Amino acid sequence: MPRLNHGMIRADFLDAPRKQNNSMTTKPDLKEMARQALEDAGFTPDFEPAAIAQVDAISDKLPATSNTKDLRHLLWSSIDNADSMDLDQVEYAEALPDGNTRVMVGIADVDAFVTKDSPLDVHAFNNTVTVYAGVKNFGLFPEKLSCDISSLLPGADKSAVVVDMVLNSEGQFVAVEVYCALVRNYAKLNYASMGKWFDGGSEENELPLLKPIPNLAEQLRLQRKQSDLLEDLRMEAGALNVERIEATPVAINGRIVDIKPVDSNEARELVENFMVAANSAVAGMLDKKGTYSLRRIVRKPKRWPRIVELAKALGETLPDDPSPKALSDFLKKRRLADPTHFSDLSLSILKLLGPGEYVVVKSGEEHEGHFGLAVQDYTHSTAPNRRFPDLVTQRLLEAVIDGKECPYSEEELDKIARRCTKMASSANTVERFMRKAAAAVLLSVRDSEKCSKPLLLASKKTVSTCEYQIHQLKVAW
Repeated sequence: MPRLNHGMIRADFLDAPRKQNNSMTTKPDLKEMARQALEDAGFTPDFEPAAIAQVDAISDKLPATSNTKDLRHLLWSSIDNADSMDLDQVEYAEALPDGNTRVMVGIADVDAFVTKDSPLDVHAFNNTVTVYAGVKNFGLFPEKLSCDISSLLPGADKSAVVVDMVLNSEGQFVAVEVYCALVRNYAKLNYASMGKWFDGGSEENELPLLKPIPNLAEQLRLQRKQSDLLEDLRMEAGALNVERIEATPVAINGRIVDIKPVDSNEARELVENFMVAANSAVAGMLDKKGTYSLRRIVRKPKRWPRIVELAKALGETLPDDPSPKALSDFLKKRRLADPTHFSDLSLSILKLLGPGEYVVVKSGEEHEGHFGLAVQDYTHSTAPNRRFPDLVTQRLLEAVIDGKECPYSEEELDKIARRCTKMASSANTVERFMRKAAAAVLLSVRDSEKCSKPLLLASKKTVSTCEYQIHQLKVAW
């Protein structure tokens, strides 16, 4: 079984003995491989009996307090992957009489079901994040919770924390409020179909799901308009518009049958723009309320001189001091000048920028912001079913809403920040490994005659290279 070791994983599973069953060769067990990779990286793949018992004991009764608003009449909808059931967000937009627009993001109220220091909370602190291993997702919480009880699935009344943002005609914040509410998701939409609809949506080309729901098409067009305004502001501030080449294994009954690229489209951009806005609003609110917050930051790059050299080699000039706006402008130019190689440039820039991290910030303290997003105040708050820091932020928010003391000490938050930073990096490593492992298994069957050398999968160096083309997706080792 391959092991995570010093940044390199040898895919010798391709040459491992196969069990014979009616003369059929059995492929490597990718689920077991993923489990082993998780354990090697410090994750706990399985839920403890106490955590399972806690989920089984959760009441289906909706949590509510005197501060809970009833917003079930609003036309909420969600956009996510088609097969996602752990829905963390719903969105709604409303044009106001004064020319402003209200944009609301409803976030699953996971804290209502997972109390601090409970068995589920202890498990979530250890893993900190859902790991997407291709053949299997290793959830932050059991599916009964994240894909049912706390998920904002359509057709059911749900408890949510709502980030209510009023934006002016240029997409700037006019007012922000956060509160608990009851919501109902009226349409579970997906990135692929909504991306196509946004590209060519018209009365003659409505999605079947939109037709029976009055005003949903108009609602989504309003959301898209606000998303475009938010994105324009982000780009103007210097947010980095890089191109990420992502591949997702397609598994049927635990067997990899294909590898497909993840294409960016307007539906994904809408969700991203709304989530960035909500996360910024939450960070700003916690700061104003005089409490701690768990920030997500990307520091000014220490390897900025390398980025300057890279730009110089392409005939461009960057300032000596790190500037997200200057880097953003450079990337815009290169996307237009050489779109074919822009993904390679993007990857180089991302590596030189370095990883994000979580830090504890007390109200009023100076701190670094998120260099890649070009925002000073930023947290993770919109995915509590999938990320532990979002659940922690939700507890900080609800304490403010209810007028209670901060549920965490500074020392506790610092411990959480360090753990979340470490495990987010480990999750990325495991997910990259499993994408390569899945590709290796698939390609060993499809294209075994094209490469007889043993495959070496590396996170830092390419030891030997075999290139294949699958649905216009290049996978290289």
